[in-house]
Amino acid sequence: MAKPKAWISAARPRTLPLSIAGIIAAGALTLPSGHFDGLIFTLSIFTAIGFQVLSNFANDYGDGVKGTDNEDRVGPVRAMQSGALSATALKKGMYLTAIITLILAIALIYRAFGAEKLLYALAFLVLGIAAIIAAVKYTVGDSAYGYRGLGDVFVFVFFGLVSVVGGYFLYHQSIQITVVLAAASIGLWSAAVLNLNNMRDRESDTKAGKNTLAVKLGKQGSMNYHSFLILGGSVCAIVAQYLSWDTTGYWGLLPLVAIVLLNKHLTVARNTKDHKSLDPQLKVVALSTFGYAVLLLLANLLS
Repeated sequence: MAKPKAWISAARPRTLPLSIAGIIAAGALTLPSGHFDGLIFTLSIFTAIGFQVLSNFANDYGDGVKGTDNEDRVGPVRAMQSGALSATALKKGMYLTAIITLILAIALIYRAFGAEKLLYALAFLVLGIAAIIAAVKYTVGDSAYGYRGLGDVFVFVFFGLVSVVGGYFLYHQSIQITVVLAAASIGLWSAAVLNLNNMRDRESDTKAGKNTLAVKLGKQGSMNYHSFLILGGSVCAIVAQYLSWDTTGYWGLLPLVAIVLLNKHLTVARNTKDHKSLDPQLKVVALSTFGYAVLLLLANLLS
């Protein structure tokens, strides 16, 4: 595998739409108030991609060093596992990505708050540094929280609350209940993507000592938890659109198309006996979540 192709593989492009879903939703929700800022939106997109790529590099490195990525693994072969990238190369890639992402985050914070709102700027800077640390510590180090069943919490907080509520605050310096509900939807569905991944890898993770929530809950428990994530996110999205009816009108029904797709997925997932066969469903949930954000943007543009 040529090095450029190896780096692209390690960056895991198929995870990027999910990583920017919250950013798109945050931008969409600012449109009715007229606070949308194109530069904030663009910088937010690239910062989110930076965090995701950093997390993917760290995940490849951490699982590779620990031996979790081995011949028992069901999903795609990773760059370090295949020998396409060395541990040293991945560490250098992590450092470089972290630096670039931090520079983007600082530029974003300055655009949003300038020099006048120093406390807000400092708070978001700390949040950005925390996101970098969290992205790395998911699988790297002896205290990697992804190996203790806490990855779902990270995904809900950073893909949902931080991405949508934090993203909205950059434009508006306020918080609305509809924003929190949209954030909960995207956070729960993003956690569902991780849970599907962990359900698929449950047997190999058990052998490798990676105690994900799917490992702890077992086959049936992890599927029940998955149902909670999909249905919980759906309820939050429906309530959010109901509360936004005066703003979006019938256009507000557009984002709910994603709920139909997600619940169709849930039927397929619950009827899948061998969880190793769930890999194609990761794309379904990730793209449906991304679709929800895009349709939310379209609904607010058209209303």
